[in-house]
Amino acid sequence: MSTVRIPLVRLAHARSGDKADWVDFGLFAWNQAGYRILAREVTAERVRAHFAPWLPGEVDAWPLPNILALKFVLKGALQGGGARNLRLDNLGKAMAGALLRMEIEVSEDELQAALDERRVGWWGEA
Repeated sequence: MSTVRIPLVRLAHARSGDKADWVDFGLFAWNQAGYRILAREVTAERVRAHFAPWLPGEVDAWPLPNILALKFVLKGALQGGGARNLRLDNLGKAMAGALLRMEIEVSEDELQAALDERRVGWWGEA
């Protein structure tokens, strides 16, 4: 079975925010086929490894299958808080883009099934 590496943005969109020194992510699959891949491949450990160069804290994760989402909380992600650190991209909102650049490996068949399945959401027909 042939596999490919893809960024999460191919299968999902994200929202994020911050409070004090924590960043909170919601990673939302476009459809059920994409959610199955995300639930298997995007773990707290992999998210922590993706942000490892500047994340001293832990990552907590919760599956939210009823809304085809995964929730992550990155502790210590803002080096003391948004107003205290020296990074230019120090707010949680900027970090959703960084999460969507994380790459995972999937089979070509799984990827095609996720891309072919109709997107679900409030916007109506895709």
